[in-house]
This record gives sequence, structure tokens and C-alpha cells, in this order.
Amino acid sequence: MSTVIVVGSGQGGFQAAASLRDKGFSGRVVLIGDEPGVPYQRPPLSKTYLAGTTVAEKLHLRPEEFFATSEIELVSGRVESIDRANSAVVLEDGTKFEYDHLVLATGARNRTLSVPGAELNGVLTLRTRDDADKLRSALEAAKDVVVIGGGFIGLEFAAHAGRPVTVVEAQDRLMARVATPEISAHFARLHEAAGTKLLLGKGVTALHGSGGAVESVELTDGTLLPADLVVVGVGVVPATELAAEAGLRVDNGVVVDEQLRTSDPAVSAVGDCANFPSVHARCATRLESVQNAVDQARFVAARITGEAVPYTPVPWFWTDQLGAKLQIAGIGTGYDHIEVSGDPAAGKFSVLSFMDGVLVAVETVSKPSDHISARRLLAGERAPTLEELRASDFNLKEHLKTLVA
Repeated sequence: MSTVIVVGSGQGGFQAAASLRDKGFSGRVVLIGDEPGVPYQRPPLSKTYLAGTTVAEKLHLRPEEFFATSEIELVSGRVESIDRANSAVVLEDGTKFEYDHLVLATGARNRTLSVPGAELNGVLTLRTRDDADKLRSALEAAKDVVVIGGGFIGLEFAAHAGRPVTVVEAQDRLMARVATPEISAHFARLHEAAGTKLLLGKGVTALHGSGGAVESVELTDGTLLPADLVVVGVGVVPATELAAEAGLRVDNGVVVDEQLRTSDPAVSAVGDCANFPSVHARCATRLESVQNAVDQARFVAARITGEAVPYTPVPWFWTDQLGAKLQIAGIGTGYDHIEVSGDPAAGKFSVLSFMDGVLVAVETVSKPSDHISARRLLAGERAPTLEELRASDFNLKEHLKTLVA
């Protein structure tokens, strides 16, 4: 009988442990997380949980009894080191767990704001349930709320804060790292119509306060924004310290091969911390999404139990903001042509991105059927030509039907 240790009890770590049992693994499974309690979902933290419409218990990925009945040992503690020579992980309290295979699902941590005043009270981030609880409490008393960062987290917070906020974004458009200009412009219109003040192309040079509490945000042009609550959402960095200290290869994440194995074949890495060779990005990449973490965890569990195939699932992402659901299939960071299908003014449309004539990503706004069709197309079925796209009656779902008829 062998032992698999999973470090990290987020979505990826939980899924790795659960999928081992689903695949019939009969050895010992130990899931180690640095937060107390059972593993929980993170996406609702910046949405319904923040808004108070989802209670803490509804966040749980499984009830506590699931772990006992599945014989998954749930351990609360911080892993201090990996002893590869003796195939063991060591916790801060000295507890040692030996492994036959180790899965790193250490995720990522929020990028810090490196400006004077960033340590003031009232400057908060959003990553964990504890972070969300602090934000909900702070919102009750806050008068002037400033969000630094116009990505998914910052905009989801703005959409669910229950009051107008000011969003400061250093790029010249929202969600610039993950979305096309057409999508950025659409969500900018939605936020402005809801009362959000958008300050684009503006950096932050300092946070000012008195008595240890934040009072204002200073921008690069000298503007001072009043603020008694500042939410920092300027991205994340992969949690790779354990891997690096253990001598594993690290480069913008824990480097893994097409089987998601690290430079040590007895160690795998999944989720936000893993830098893997993506067939869809056409290069090594690191993805920050629940879907990726879940798919990679299932893949590693299958490989440990005897299934060995390359990792090829189509990546996809989503966000809910102000009644609009954005879903992205594929990786569209590199494209040379864009086509829009549908009517942005009506709030339901899709943006298709091409590189060298090949469809690489599809963004859909409140068009779930297009999203599902896009994922199937990007998985290998024939993508539409530009001529088909430009037809006034083009429909992704109907196009897919012609391929399987």
C-alpha cells in the first residue's frame, strides 16, 4: 500500500485527494492545508459570499463526514519543508509525513502593493474566507471605497460591494491581461452605469493616513482620492517557496512536464502554482482558474492510478459582474484578428480571437450555448472560417451541429 500526500487544500488539492478515491486508489491519502476546517470554494468569496447571499457552510466543497468516509486524512498545518531524500514533508510543529508520491497544490498568494502606506489599517486584500469576512465587516462602516486593480477580483468586488466605489487601474482598460478590448469596453460601460468610477491608466504612488488608518490614495498624477477602505487586487504570484527550497525547478511556478510531473518524478504540481506546457497557449504557461486546478488534479490522480496521457483540456474562465456573465474558452493572449458575433448593445455577444487564421479563444457575454460550443470547437472539432463568421446569421451552436450531423 502506498501513500500520497497532497499539500494545499484549495480546489486543486481537494480534487486530487477526492479523485484518487474516485479512481479506486486504496492507499493512504493525506490532505494538508494551512487553513482550519474543511476545504471550501473561493470563487463565491468575491461574489455572493461578499454580498451576503451565500453563507459559510454553502462554501464547503464537501461536508466534514465526507473525509472520514472517504478515508482522506485532513490535516491542518503549514508545511515547513520537503525532505526529498527521505520522501517526506515536515510541518512547522515537526510532524513528518512520508510519501510515495507528493502532489503540490500550493496555489498562489496575493501580490502586495509596494508603495508607502500599504501597511495601514483599512488596506485589505481578498483571497481567503477570512479576507472576505474582514471586507464584509469593513464595508459596513466605510464611506469612501477605492479598489486598486481592474481585473476579475477588483471588478467582482466593485460589482458586489452594494455601493459605488472607485476603481484605479494602471492599464488603459479593464481586464487587459485576460480580455479583448471589446470585452473591456463592454464591462466598463456596465460598471459606469452602475455608479462605479473608473480611473484608467492611473498608477498609485502612496497611501496616506493618520492614527494607523488609511485616509487617501495618491495617484501618479498627484490626485488624492479619499479612502477609508482600500481593496488591493493587483494579481497573484505562485506559491513556489517549498518547491524551490526542495531543489525542484521553478520558473513562474513549479515547472512540470506534459504529465504534470516536476523535475522529481515522485512529485507532481497542479493548479495556480504549476507552469506546464499548454497545447492551447502553444508554450509553457501558468493558469489561474478553478477549472484548470480541478482538471489538473483529476489528471494527476488518474496518472497515479495507471492512466498516462498528455494533459490537453481546453482552459476556460468566468466572472459574474452586474448581471453579465463573461465566459472565456481558450487562451487569447496572443491573437492577430478578432470577430464579433452578436450585438454588444443588447448585452449578449461573443468575441472570437484568431492567430494565423486559427481560432484560439472565444469570449462570450451571457451566451452560455456559444461558450459550450467554443469549448468543443477548441478541443479539436473544425473551427468556423472567417467567411462563415461574417455571415449575418452565423451561430456557433448551429455551426457545431453541422459538424456532428
